[in-house]
Amino acid sequence: MSTAQSLPQSMRAAQILEQGDIDVIQVRDIDVPEVASDEVLVKTEFAGVNFIDTYFRGGVYKPALPFILGNECGGVVAAVGSDVDEAKYGFKVGDRVAAYTAGGSFAEYALAKANKVAKLPEGISTRDAATVLTQGLTALTFVKEAHEVKPGQFILVQAAAGGLGLLLVQLAKAIGATVIGTTSTPEKAELAKKAGADHVVLYGEGRDVVGEIYKITGGEGIDRGVHAVFDGVGKDTFEIDFELLRRQASARKGTLVTLGNASGPVPPFSPLKLGPKNLKVVRPVLNQYVHTLDEFQSYTRELFDLVQQGKLRLSVHGEYPLTTEGVRQTHKDIRLTNGWTAASRKTSGKLLVKTA
Repeated sequence: MSTAQSLPQSMRAAQILEQGDIDVIQVRDIDVPEVASDEVLVKTEFAGVNFIDTYFRGGVYKPALPFILGNECGGVVAAVGSDVDEAKYGFKVGDRVAAYTAGGSFAEYALAKANKVAKLPEGISTRDAATVLTQGLTALTFVKEAHEVKPGQFILVQAAAGGLGLLLVQLAKAIGATVIGTTSTPEKAELAKKAGADHVVLYGEGRDVVGEIYKITGGEGIDRGVHAVFDGVGKDTFEIDFELLRRQASARKGTLVTLGNASGPVPPFSPLKLGPKNLKVVRPVLNQYVHTLDEFQSYTRELFDLVQQGKLRLSVHGEYPLTTEGVRQTHKDIRLTNGWTAASRKTSGKLLVKTA
């Protein structure tokens, strides 16, 4: 292992010993982790908050316990494993990097596999990296591979004013699609429009979301509706997604990309449900698109290029301290309060934990 300087023995980390409500989160002092031969230790500066953090805390997913929350960070390489060669990986101790950690980033030091670390170009800060890495890679790979967005298509982004939603809107619009977003308030609708949404439909009690989207996309016949839905809401919007997708002969069209469970996991359904419109339902996972070193670094370079060119504008809701109260507050602020048809997400844009 190579280090830039001697490492402390302990660090602060947001850890859970059991799964449950927000009060299971505790920021405590624990040992700085040892670095394996294929790993990198990052002295974190910012860590991004994602809905998956609530899944690990609340029990949707089952990590080994105790578990440190957080899946991405921006910081400086503090140590590298014996097999991590600069010529191969492109970074060394002391370099500023973005790291996809798959757990562990809400801490002063975080471990990541070397093939999930990328050196930051000039002009991209560690704050930018934590803001855009996971959601940006998710949005970029999903519009290219989960459903290949094409110019002229109608694309629906559910919850378009969230961190991931705003990125999906920008990318789909940049490709040339007509983008429809859904949001819960006029204020969030403005955010979605500024990101590039051509139309924004407000959801809530008494609103005919399906009817409004049909009017936008053509009104009558089998061609009404959208070519693809990108849905991170989950169970509360899953059924109407099927209504909103148009019937098309091409297997590339009529795609429901279910990408999150903000209102709860989607229910089981029969494959026969797909037949009448020849639909596809996909549940992509980011890690499978950036599995290799080449995939991760090439997509990351493309992502940072889009940010530098101004084609992706980053939106940050706020920064939170690495304290028990601070990290608990992120879980309060990111979650849906009363489902999709009532009060929606309390936040717009990315939440960050400031770790340094």
